[in-house]
Amino acid sequence: MIDSLGYMVPIWKIPDWTSNDIIKYVKHLISPLKVGHAGTLDPFAEGIVVLCVGKMTKKVNEVMDYEKEYIAEIKLGKRTNTLDCTGKVNKIKKYTRPNKRVIIDTLNQFKGDIKQVPPMFSALKKNGQRLYSLARQGIVIEREARQVFIKDIKLISYSENSISIKIKCGKGTYIRSLARDIAHLLKTEGYVEKLVRTRIGDFNEKNSINIKDFKDWLLSQRHIQN
Repeated sequence: MIDSLGYMVPIWKIPDWTSNDIIKYVKHLISPLKVGHAGTLDPFAEGIVVLCVGKMTKKVNEVMDYEKEYIAEIKLGKRTNTLDCTGKVNKIKKYTRPNKRVIIDTLNQFKGDIKQVPPMFSALKKNGQRLYSLARQGIVIEREARQVFIKDIKLISYSENSISIKIKCGKGTYIRSLARDIAHLLKTEGYVEKLVRTRIGDFNEKNSINIKDFKDWLLSQRHIQN
């Protein structure tokens, strides 16, 4: 049974829900306890979002430092303004599929400490404004490259115009930026067609709770509020 003063619970986010949608959904069920999430997941993506409830909200930053694992499908030959499937195509560049060895060698160049420029469509702030707010106004500004850590990156499959990869990485890694940069090394453009966060630390799909089942889970733990 969960601790009534605080607990962590891994939620399996479904596509089209935002991380904040999850917070709003659970808030009234756990009131008066506070709740926060340890790491935003893009609305189009699915996968693990760790909720920290009650006294465990103090652990949010700690959980955000946990290793993360993703599976991403990258479409090649085109780029969107959001660097994902929800955006509008703004660049097209012919892609001629190289052999498997070339793709693997390209991916290997992203292992370790790398620099990446965050997407314009992100929650980062510039002069007090969220970058995505500026991007929606058609404003693009220079962003400083940030150092992130890629522990491992592997090719799962590839086709005429896409590759699927598995990534193990540290805090602050933007998979959309990674897709863009991989595409550039493959001499083309690219964006994330599909993204699944399969793990945060020891939290994974097997030990997580689908957001639609959260209420029933609380009832089973006898900690739902009237």
